[in-house]
Amino acid sequence: MKQVVQNYKSGELAVLDVPVPGCKPGGVLVRTAYSLISTGTELMKVSEAGMSMLGKARSRPDQVAKVMQSVATNGVPATYRKVMGKLDSYTPLGYSLCGVVEQVGAGIDDVKVGDLVACAGNEHALHAELNWVPKNLYAPVPDGLAPQHASFGTVGSIAMQGVRQGEPQLGEVALVIGLGLIGQLVVQLLAASGVRVVGADPDPVRCELAERLGAAACGDPASAAVENAVAELTDGHGVDQVYLAAGGGSNQPVELAAKLARDRGRVVDIGKCRLDLPWNAYYEKELEVRFSRSYGPGRYDPSYELEGRDYPIGHVRWTERRNLACFLDLAARGKVDVEPLISHVADFDDAVETYQRLKDGELKAITALFRYPEQAGEAEEAKAPVVAVPAVNVKPSPARAASSPVRLAFVGAGNYATSMLLPHLAQREGVELSTVVTTTALSGANAQRKFGFAKATTDLDAVLGDKSIDAVFVVTRHSSHAELTRQALLAGKTVFVEKPLALTEDELAGVLAAVEESGNDRLQVGFNRRFAPLLQEARTRFGARTGPANLRYLVNAGRLTHGSWYLQQGTEGSRFAGEGGHFIDTASWLLDADPVSVYATATSGNEDLQVVLRYPDGSTATISYVTTGPSGFPKETLDLVADGRALRLDDFVRASLYLDGRAGRKKWVSSRLPKARDKGQNAELAAFIKAVRTGGPMPVPLESLVATTAATLAVQAGLAGGVPVTLARSR
Repeated sequence: MKQVVQNYKSGELAVLDVPVPGCKPGGVLVRTAYSLISTGTELMKVSEAGMSMLGKARSRPDQVAKVMQSVATNGVPATYRKVMGKLDSYTPLGYSLCGVVEQVGAGIDDVKVGDLVACAGNEHALHAELNWVPKNLYAPVPDGLAPQHASFGTVGSIAMQGVRQGEPQLGEVALVIGLGLIGQLVVQLLAASGVRVVGADPDPVRCELAERLGAAACGDPASAAVENAVAELTDGHGVDQVYLAAGGGSNQPVELAAKLARDRGRVVDIGKCRLDLPWNAYYEKELEVRFSRSYGPGRYDPSYELEGRDYPIGHVRWTERRNLACFLDLAARGKVDVEPLISHVADFDDAVETYQRLKDGELKAITALFRYPEQAGEAEEAKAPVVAVPAVNVKPSPARAASSPVRLAFVGAGNYATSMLLPHLAQREGVELSTVVTTTALSGANAQRKFGFAKATTDLDAVLGDKSIDAVFVVTRHSSHAELTRQALLAGKTVFVEKPLALTEDELAGVLAAVEESGNDRLQVGFNRRFAPLLQEARTRFGARTGPANLRYLVNAGRLTHGSWYLQQGTEGSRFAGEGGHFIDTASWLLDADPVSVYATATSGNEDLQVVLRYPDGSTATISYVTTGPSGFPKETLDLVADGRALRLDDFVRASLYLDGRAGRKKWVSSRLPKARDKGQNAELAAFIKAVRTGGPMPVPLESLVATTAATLAVQAGLAGGVPVTLARSR
């Protein structure tokens, strides 16, 4: 196998072929997928190796003291041979990675071969294709967390241990000095803990990034900006904690900490900076200085790290391994976002060149990752990724007309159901709201009282087994849509499921398997915009076209409020996966075709997306999905251009049709502004109820629902691969 090594005497870096480590009892053999390059700790070590012997001695006075002790004990010749032998040896680099368990040692029962794990330790999580990792230095990666993000586990644990040492409380204010990798993570962890954060770093790019990731204000420590922000947020009292996440030989961080901390505040040293404490300043405020030791309790204890002896949770709540698992959980649930911190991903074979570029300053990065051969191979394959559009191979059972009234059941009664669907159904003639199913009794009782459901229950099986119920509405969180839809189809119900239909290709295949097994294809997904009266009229007036069209759709989605379940990407999918189908369906309906390929790109952190859809006749649709726009700007604007005609839709309140000829000549403008934006929910529900009542065709063909869902899934695949994704239709 290959491993990155360094000769500390000469400074040489190399990728060597070395033997595969054995899988000893009490640990696992892990094949690395991604490993993280610490641009602080590791580059410091790489830089030191390039120094003269005198420079090395000056940079490591602790080691010089050990050498002098050895001279006194063993004499100069023996000490010289020992030191030079150690210096003239290859040493490993790396301490944070994510990989796949390849072999399980005796005594390990919490993971199995094939599991994805994050690993820690400068002796066990090395830049190497294979590593043996003892039990207390790995943690399983939660479902939904990408391996490149899980490779941050160790540095995340370092930041987390530093925050724990500061003991932050809700509502407090903290100062983070140094906004490199650890500092950026500390900012996010503090913000997630309800602490307002001020950041200090001379790099304006790092300051801007920290503000995007949760800091209240950031600035150059040499300017007045940081001091002014602290004064404003603390009413002049000073911050409750200061976290030193800076490196280097300057004493400025500890001096700034003393200046801006409140009386009896805490100063936590996480990085490796000069600590020449100004005695008067620290004494007069009675500041408490704490040190954060690496990943947490257990570090440097061989019985914990090597022998796997855990500390009882009642005595030590947060150990190395528990910190590691906790950070991975936060990342999986979207509470910490590491994607914006990844500046560069290099193939493992290019390790030496990457280190040199980082050392020379040619490559400026907060974090760089190594991608290992299997991952690199997958990236090569991703040059032409494909997302399958499953064929709908089913002979539908004859649809029966519903009895009168049409009896409906709702699974879920959240905000969308109670504000956008049920008000249109509660007073509709010929409709009976039969049963509402919720996970909590009170929410069901509220829906029953407000909308007149005959029954409220928490028992889904009772609804699916009730033959008198004609149709089931699935209006739950995104992660449950596909499974609930599958169950309802198998139970013979007509189903209305809010978008999205599925979050993965496997979920989509499961829904279609239920259709095939049951012969029940009576399915509608809540793509309501194609039913909007204004857009329907605009499409009719635009008329048929002969040539390809160009469609532009700007969605000013806005930022989500803190705590929104839409942010739980690990379980509920990305925000675009949740609602992007709306806009893809609208584009495909206007162009009267299903897309054949998808290209997606995004800003850092995947906040703002550009999605380009290509259609069989050469038409294209570009969906700009932005979350950073102003709140006063219209949410949705759409332009369709073809055959010398241009259609414009302004946020479902006005539409215009332009013709070729005299500049600016309009053929039609919607005559009056509607009383409210009508995005088609009422008309969509009317069409659905009619199909249920008569047994006629569903409002949208199942093939179209499947194609839109597959295209939405392809967006995520496109973001990961950075290349167009082909939508392959099976036959």
